[in-house]
Amino acid sequence: MTPGWTVHAHVRLAPPPAGWRDDLARRLGQRPRRLGTWAELALHGARQCLDAAGETTLPADALLRVASHRGTDNATRAAVDQCAGGLPMPFTFLQSQPSQMLAALSQHLGWRGDARFVLAADPAAVLHLAQLEAGPAGLLLGWVEEGEADGTGQRSEWWRLIPGENPARNLR
Repeated sequence: MTPGWTVHAHVRLAPPPAGWRDDLARRLGQRPRRLGTWAELALHGARQCLDAAGETTLPADALLRVASHRGTDNATRAAVDQCAGGLPMPFTFLQSQPSQMLAALSQHLGWRGDARFVLAADPAAVLHLAQLEAGPAGLLLGWVEEGEADGTGQRSEWWRLIPGENPARNLR
C-alpha cells in the first residue's frame, strides 16, 4: 500500500462462498436483472467491502474503480456464439458491456460519481493511478475475475481506501 493511505476495509472472495448469489439477492431484495456473473461478482464484493468499512454508501466525491485481467470475456464469447446462431441482438450482449456493471454498482450502492472500469494486467499500476486521481474521500477499488475462461477461478477483491489518515489504523 502507498504510504499515507489507510485501508478501511479489504474483502477477498476468491472463490466467493457457496450461496453468494442468493446472499446478494437477499441483500438487494431481488435478483439482479440483466447482469451476468461478472457484474454480480463485482456487486457482491463491493457491497461486502462497504459493509466491512461500516459504510452504507460511498461518499459522492469518492472514486469507484473496477479492474480485471479478462473482464466480460465469458459473456462476450456467449454473445458471439448467439450472434453466429442467427439471433439479431443476443440477450447476453448487455452482459458483455462493462458499463452495465458500473451502472448496477451505482444503482445498488446508492451512489453517483466518478466510476471507471480498467482492463489491466498490473494491479499495482491500477492502484497507483486511482490514488493519484482520488481526493479526500478516497476510493473503492475492486479486482473482479469470472475465471471460467482462464481456469483461475472466480475472484472479487475490494479495498476501501482513504488518503492522509493515521497509518496505525491500517487494517492491511
